[in-house]
Amino acid sequence: MKVRFIAAAGALAAATALTACGGSSSGSDAAGGPEKLTVWIMKDSVSDAYLARFKKDFEQQHKDTALDIQIQEWDGIGEKVTAALASKDAPDVIEVGNTQVAQYAASGGVTDLGGKVGELKGEDWLPGLAEPGKVDGKQYGIPWYAANRVVIYNKDLFTKAGITGPPKTRDEWLQITGKLNKGTRQGIYLPGQNWYTLAGFIWEDGGELAEESGGTWKGTLDSPEALSGMDFYRSLQALGKGPKDSDEAKPPQADVFAKGDVAQIISVPGGAKIVEQANPALAGKLGFFPIPGRTAGKPGATFTGGSDLIVPAASAHQDAAYQVVKALAGEKWQTDLARTMSYVPNRTSLAKVIENNEGTAAMAAAAAQGRATPNSPQWAAVEASNPIKQYMTAVLTGSDPKKAAKDASESIGKTLNS
Repeated sequence: MKVRFIAAAGALAAATALTACGGSSSGSDAAGGPEKLTVWIMKDSVSDAYLARFKKDFEQQHKDTALDIQIQEWDGIGEKVTAALASKDAPDVIEVGNTQVAQYAASGGVTDLGGKVGELKGEDWLPGLAEPGKVDGKQYGIPWYAANRVVIYNKDLFTKAGITGPPKTRDEWLQITGKLNKGTRQGIYLPGQNWYTLAGFIWEDGGELAEESGGTWKGTLDSPEALSGMDFYRSLQALGKGPKDSDEAKPPQADVFAKGDVAQIISVPGGAKIVEQANPALAGKLGFFPIPGRTAGKPGATFTGGSDLIVPAASAHQDAAYQVVKALAGEKWQTDLARTMSYVPNRTSLAKVIENNEGTAAMAAAAAQGRATPNSPQWAAVEASNPIKQYMTAVLTGSDPKKAAKDASESIGKTLNS
C-alpha cells in the first residue's frame, strides 16, 4: 500500500485544493476549445503551489489542452480507482501508490506504457519505483517520486559516547549502538514489528519475503537468508527498549525519541520535524545517515515507498495523457518536486538536486538500493492480516525462529494464492 510519508508535512501549503474531488471531466469546455484532461492527485502528495506551477507551464506548452487536477482522499481510494478503471468515463492520469500498480493492472484497465520507457529514461529509474510498475513484462506505472527510511540520530549523544561519525557497515552499526546503549540511554528505539525495516535486512542478506514460480506464490521468510536478516533485526532491537509487540506508531516513535535519551530511530527524514516540534531543544542536533549495508561504501537495502503515474485504458485522450506523465516524470518537474517536497526524484542521476539537504541526501543514497514488496495484486491482503508482524514478535519473545518463519511463510503463500 501507499506509504504516507511525513517527509512532506512541513512543506505542504495550507491553501485550498485546486479543485474538489470528483470524477472525470474529459472533453472540451466549448466547441473548438482545448481538450480537457482530468488528473487525479492524492491529497498531501504535493503542494498546491507545485501543482499550480505545473498546470500553468503545461498549458502554455500545450495550447490545445486544459488540465482539470482533482485532489483525491486516501481513504477508499482503492475502490474508487478500481471503479474508474472499469468505467467508460475514467480520468486520464492517476497517481497511485507504487505497490498498488499490480492490483490495478490485474483489472486490465491500465495502459501499457512499455514502449515509452526509453523516451522516459527508464534505464535511470529507481528500482524500488520501476519494478512495482512493471507487471508481466509490461510497464503500467511510471515512477513519480520516492521516499524511504534512514537513521535519524542524536548528535549530542553520539558525541558524549565518543562516537565521531555514522557507521559504515552493519557490524560497525551494532558496535556503536551497543556503546550508545548505556544506563538510561537507549542505543536505538526499534519497535518489534517495524516490518518494513526487517524487509530491508532480509533483502540485504539475499532473502525475499515471497517468490513466485509457475504462477504459484510461496512465502520465503524461512529461507536461510531471510532468517539471517531476522537475526540481525533481533540483535539490533535488543540494544534498546522498544516494545516487542507493536510497531513504530504505538507509541509514536517520534515522541519517544523527543525525550532526548534515545540515540537513534529508523524513519523517513521528515520524522525529524515531528521530533523537533515535540522537543524544540533538539532542533539542529539531529543527523541522518542511510541504513548501513554489509560492506562499506554501499547502503543497505531498504523499502522504497512513493507514487507512480498510470493512464487508464478508458481515457479518451491517450496521447495527451502520456504528455502529462512525460512532463511530471521529466527532469524539469522532477527537480522542482524534489526541492519543493524533499522527495527523492525518480532518477538516480537527479540525486544531486537534493544533496544540500542532509536528510534527503541520506534518503537518496539509500534509494539506490531501494526495493518494493512482492509484485502481486494480493499483497495488500497480506499486509491487512500481516503475519510478518506476528512472526517478528514471536522471535523477539523467544519462539523458535525457524518454526515461526515457516508458519508465517505458509500464511503469506496461502493469501497470495487465494
